[in-house]
Amino acid sequence: MSISARELNRATLARQLLLQRDPRSVTETVRQVMALQAQFAPSPYVALWNRIAAFDPRDLDAAFADGTIVKSNAVRMTLHAVHGDDHRVFREAVEPSIRGARLGDARFTVTGMSAADADALVPEILDHASEPRTSAAMADWLAARLGAAPHKGVWWALRQYAPLLHAPTGGAWSFGTRTSYVAPPSRPVLANREVADDALRAVALRYLAAFGPATVADFALFALVQRSRARAALLSLADELEQVSGPTGEALFDLPGAPRPSADTPAPPRLLGMWDNSLLAYTDRSRIIPPDYRPLVTRSNGDVLPTLLVDGYVAGVWRGVEAGIEVTAFHPLSDAVWQQVQTEAQALLAMLAEREPEPFRRYHHWWSKLPAGDTRLLVRA
Repeated sequence: MSISARELNRATLARQLLLQRDPRSVTETVRQVMALQAQFAPSPYVALWNRIAAFDPRDLDAAFADGTIVKSNAVRMTLHAVHGDDHRVFREAVEPSIRGARLGDARFTVTGMSAADADALVPEILDHASEPRTSAAMADWLAARLGAAPHKGVWWALRQYAPLLHAPTGGAWSFGTRTSYVAPPSRPVLANREVADDALRAVALRYLAAFGPATVADFALFALVQRSRARAALLSLADELEQVSGPTGEALFDLPGAPRPSADTPAPPRLLGMWDNSLLAYTDRSRIIPPDYRPLVTRSNGDVLPTLLVDGYVAGVWRGVEAGIEVTAFHPLSDAVWQQVQTEAQALLAMLAEREPEPFRRYHHWWSKLPAGDTRLLVRA
């Protein structure tokens, strides 16, 4: 069985709930899409607005507040919002990668502390974070525990290696600029390769449900694990998976019966937030980003701008400005498409008006580096 490039695009959109908004709850949606990028606090809200029918941001506020949805670096060593029940297995799966990247980093090793020292401290860190603690309070506790102010690399490594959650601090998007930490209700098992490999198999199934069909390299990239681990995980699941041939003959793994809409399935315009995972889940990002546009939306430092999707593919960028939503299309769009984009913008403006009309303002400097395009200011009717 083979699948075309356009069919792959539609499979991604279907599994990421971007073909049509879904009536399921915030928690059910997060489970389906696996994880929401949360490097910048507004992003999960914009992501869910794109996917849930009649999305109410207060539902996500409540899920963060009661721990149904949690924020941590358990996915790709990057801040993501995930279902609370998933945190443990996600963190266990990435353990070998995060252990090497943080406890093997020169910023930690130069301090004279070892991985064994970190292992001894992590349970105490989690005990101290049994209730939310600010980053400054945690650093002060660590200094008292060690008997002297530690090298700055110690807290840098430990706050990222220890399986801490980010505690909500309030504000428009549940999390402000001052980080607070809290221990997870269920502590992941660390420094155990067998546990990590078992967890990675579970994560592979979740990844394919949310982003498949996909190659070994795709899964390794998204999970931020070595390709050898990704390959072993997928091959060990051979009896539960099927393989299809991609557009260039590459082997793609998938779940039997998972949605694979036809190439001509309509895909309405969407205004995705920064770092939306639908753009980042594959080595070949042409599945959703035309190659000529990739350097425009993925900037040199890794920032991924808020994007406009048209017919399932990136067609431009958008930003909230004082007067409304400013959309820049990289190629001409028909009047009918612009009318659809206007409808989306009006709905987004209604959601943002209750929170922060210019949620990604700190990244506006990138707009001066974009080429000329068809830029329109879309305002509320």
